[in-house]
Amino acid sequence: MAAGNTGEFFTLTLDEIRLVHRTTIKAADGKALVSAAVGRSLSDAKSLASDAIDAGADAIMGHHPMDPFAGPSYQARYFLELADFCSVPVIAYVRSDGLSVSDFRQMALHPNIAGIKFASPNLMLLAEIIRSTRDASAIWVCGLAEGWAPAFYATGARGFTSGLVNVFPERSHAIHAALESADYAKARALIDGIADFEALRTKYNNGANVTVVKEALGMLGTEVGPVRIPGVVSLNDEERVILRSVVDRVTAEARAA
Repeated sequence: MAAGNTGEFFTLTLDEIRLVHRTTIKAADGKALVSAAVGRSLSDAKSLASDAIDAGADAIMGHHPMDPFAGPSYQARYFLELADFCSVPVIAYVRSDGLSVSDFRQMALHPNIAGIKFASPNLMLLAEIIRSTRDASAIWVCGLAEGWAPAFYATGARGFTSGLVNVFPERSHAIHAALESADYAKARALIDGIADFEALRTKYNNGANVTVVKEALGMLGTEVGPVRIPGVVSLNDEERVILRSVVDRVTAEARAA
């Protein structure tokens, strides 16, 4: 996933987003599918999508339209129009539970929407949506990372988004494998080991989401620069001690394995 929220999509310029897309596609070199994230105004999203598809993107993910005056049904229409426009499959990233079941059903039935990334903790709504879209080919994806993934899987979703995967891909892959085999006990044990990491990311109204990932990468020797404002630019000393303990423990566990 190129230029997702953990990739600081909303603090990048449009040209920087295009560079992220091209760089990711080149680095993947056909060994993995690449989804290019697009968004902001619908015209910006279409322009970014067109360039990403020309560069070789396999799919497009539409970020949730963040206009403070957006109408819920028109947020759904945003994704539908993007799906109409794109020549590759589209993933709709929905961060609100304000859309109706009918809106979600319309998106799920669109022939070019391959999946809907549901990033709300409203599991009762998700369950109702999944029941109402059994005839749709689109899959429902947990948009709230590893900690929520078991509950989403039990409800009928598949897969999950991850910031941790940038730091410890083996742990994320192991959690995914456990959930795919319905081994919830193993998945929970693996998630428990990174619970402090995920808790740190939710601090400051999720403002530290990217900060934790970047500082963890720095602790492992890969400096990726500070977070751009309005994200939390850096952790405080107490938070950094907690993060260091997680990084050291997970690294030691990986070596022992």
